[in-house]
Order: sequence, then C-alpha cells, then structure tokens
Amino acid sequence: MDIIHGVDGLNLVPRHAQRALDAHLRTMPAVVLTGARQTGKSTLARYLVAGERRFVSLDDLDVLDLARRDPDALIGDGTPVTLDEIQRAPDLLVAVKRAVDRRRQRGAFLLTGSANLLLMRRVSESLAGRASYLTLWPMTRREQRGLGRCGLWEELVATDDRDWPELLRSHDAPAEDWRALARRGGFPVPALLLRTAADRAVWFEGYVRTYLERDLLALSSVSSLPDFRRLMRAVCLELGQVANQTDLARRVGIPQPTVHRWLNLLEVSYLLVRLPAFALRRTKRLIRRPKLYLGDVGLALHLAGAGEPSGAHLENLVLVDLLCWRDARAERAEIAYWRTASGQEVDLVVEAEGRLLPIEVKATARPRLSDAAGLRAFRADYGDACRAGLLLHTGSTLDWLVPGVLAAPWWAVC
Repeated sequence: MDIIHGVDGLNLVPRHAQRALDAHLRTMPAVVLTGARQTGKSTLARYLVAGERRFVSLDDLDVLDLARRDPDALIGDGTPVTLDEIQRAPDLLVAVKRAVDRRRQRGAFLLTGSANLLLMRRVSESLAGRASYLTLWPMTRREQRGLGRCGLWEELVATDDRDWPELLRSHDAPAEDWRALARRGGFPVPALLLRTAADRAVWFEGYVRTYLERDLLALSSVSSLPDFRRLMRAVCLELGQVANQTDLARRVGIPQPTVHRWLNLLEVSYLLVRLPAFALRRTKRLIRRPKLYLGDVGLALHLAGAGEPSGAHLENLVLVDLLCWRDARAERAEIAYWRTASGQEVDLVVEAEGRLLPIEVKATARPRLSDAAGLRAFRADYGDACRAGLLLHTGSTLDWLVPGVLAAPWWAVC
C-alpha cells in the first residue's frame, strides 16, 4: 500500500484513493481530485511533489493573482504541476485545456479542489475528454486504523453469496463502538489527532465558520449566513430522511427557491450527499425523491447539537464507506436507496457487475427477523437480478438470519 506523508502532525496516513490516483495520472493528461476541505487532498497531492512535479496552491493570494492575470505563466513550460484549490480560479481551466491540447502529456496536471467543478455554475470548461475525476471522502474506519482502504465491498462483489460468512471471518476485523467513530468523524485532524469531545467541538466549529465565511462566499453570493447555518442544522436534524424542500423551507423560514439553491451549494462543496432513489420499478410504486446525508458524520453531529448518535448516523457511516469504494474503482457502481409508496424500504442498494446488492443498517446488537422485512421484499421483487441481502448491525452475530439475508456486524464489513 502506498503511503502519504501527512501534515499538521499526521505522519503516515495511507488512503484508499492513492492507487486509483496513480492509475489516473498514468492514463490521462489531467486528473481532478475533489472533495470537502480538510479531507486530505493537499496532503495527498504534496506526496506526489516528491517526484518531478511542481505544487502550486491557489490559497496563496499572490498565486491566485497570477492565475487571474497570466494563467499561462503559472502553468509553466511543461513540468508536471499540481494546482491546489482550483475552484478559487475556475477560469484557469481554459489555460489548462490549451496546455493539454498542446502537450498531450500524461499526468501533466493534477488539479485539486474543495468543490465539485462539474456542478459549479461558474465553471464553463469541464475538460471533457482531457481529464478524469476522483473524489477524496473523509477517512473510513479502516483508513483511520492505518489500513489504507475502505470496507470489504470489492471482495463481497467478487465472492459468491454463499461464501460471504467465510470471507468476513477470514479478515478477522476487530469490533469497534460505532458511536465513537461517528463522534470523531472522518476528517483527519479530529479523527486522528484530537482526543476529547471538547477539542473536536472547537475544531468542527472552526471548520463551519471557515466554510461559511470564506469557502461558501467564493462559490456564490449568500444573503444571510445565519439562515444558511440554520438550514445546515435542519438537514442534520433529519439525517437520512427523504428530502422535502417545501417542509425544510417552512421550518427554517426561508423561501423554497433559496433552500433549493443552498442545498445545491452544500452538495457542490461535498458537505451534503443526496442519495438517489432506486429507479428501476418491477411491481411496486416507488418513492422518487433523494434522501439527505452529510459527507462527514462528526460534522453532522456537531451541527445538530446531538449528544448521542442515532441509527441514521450509522447509516451515514456505511454510506460514506461505500462512496469511498465506489469513487475509486475502475468499473462504475451505483448506490441508491429503495422505498415503496406502501413503506417498504432498504437503506442502500448497490448496483455493481450487473447485480443488485441490498443492504439494511440497524443500530441494534440483536438483529431480528422483522429487521429483514425490507430486504426480503426487495429480493422478492427483483428476483434473479438481486444478490443476497446484508443486514449490518452493531452486535457480533455473523450468520444467515433467513435464507438470502446475512446478518453481519457493521465492523466486519466497513
């Protein structure tokens, strides 16, 4: 596993996305590495400076000024370059496009950004056909343990369903309190360096203020930062719920079009995750609206002012682990949730290798047959297209709850 040299007191921190990033740089002229601020993008990019690659940060005001006045001079004459925080000067992408077309050099540009360039309205140049995109999510549990990977999703996809129990037992993962993981979140500093709840609260509050007072204003004009923060808290108080922008607008006292625009801004900056509804209908009428989660569970708890994590926070932890896996694999996988108009539901549905993997997450140490009702309904509806279901729980049971539904500890998978 490749190791990256950390900053801010982080020494050796392997990340799951490293191999994918190396592969993309060997293939494409430009690679765009995006993710929320403080997920470790700059640290990962600086590791690559050890080779023959310049590192230029647009957080430096002098560099930012040069990017706006003379972008070709900033890009240079052919040495591979990393442009950090590219969203601060999106017009620089036009100069990158010209240089890519002129040089045709693999790995010439690594662009990092704390905003999804494909969703930013100000970005007119997407580098289509010239760049590949990767997302660096907050650290997974296994990354925090120094293993440099996400959960065992790839192994589960590649293994016959009947062999799942043996697969999970063979990895012998240590049990862990999911509530402790939820409280510290996945941003490297609070996850690895800060030991007390009070210290993490100070860090998360500073993060929110920086986002509201600097990063957000760089993306768009926001008329009222207190209203925007109230909206963030409202989302965190209903984590994992189906989005209803009209209800959100009424609760926070903000016009619905403004709520729509501000939710888009949260998604652009990777703080909000819209989990889409599973769209393929067989026999039942399905709910179509997305569910809302946060990119980091620790931040969600801080914003909500919640003392104890709930089942929705455990769902959020599993979702972020899945996103880390999905966005680093070569073959695209889709992640959604399934809910019928009559109330049957599966928390997560993974579509990979032409098959469907339904996953239910329960914050209980004693999974019961009733906990598998949604999984059984989904499997009955989708038949041969569906694999066995996974019921992830907080206990130690690893066994078939019923035929076709494996109950497994969350920590044995994630």
